[in-house]
Amino acid sequence: MEQIIGIDLAKRVFQLNIVSSSGKFIQNKMVSRDKLTAFIAQQPPSRIVMEACGSANYWSRQFKQLGHEVKQISPQYVTPFRMGSKNDKNDAIAIVEADSRPGMRYVPEKTVEQQDIQCLHRVRQRDAARDKFHLSAR
Repeated sequence: MEQIIGIDLAKRVFQLNIVSSSGKFIQNKMVSRDKLTAFIAQQPPSRIVMEACGSANYWSRQFKQLGHEVKQISPQYVTPFRMGSKNDKNDAIAIVEADSRPGMRYVPEKTVEQQDIQCLHRVRQRDAARDKFHLSAR
């Protein structure tokens, strides 16, 4: 892998922090949702790192299809590496910094089927909690 790309995922605009495999800063860039896949497709084979969140599995699958290595880090492991205030730029830098640490634990990517099952479990839990509340309110 020639470079490491840390991505702070968001709804509309993503912040990317790109460093060489040796850790030398290359670029810090904002990319819109529409242009993210095209931008990543133009990059040489890279290690892409992002915080694990609701959309991280979707993006992981997209980037792997483009030939990149993709890793997800739990947000609790990124927080200690954030310098300054919490903003997209600092988050992207912290993601790359966290990835550079030896022994970093990564979150496994979920398949679409695993995400479907997780969604069903959450709906059932929500329904059970709602039913319990309604029964106790009588």
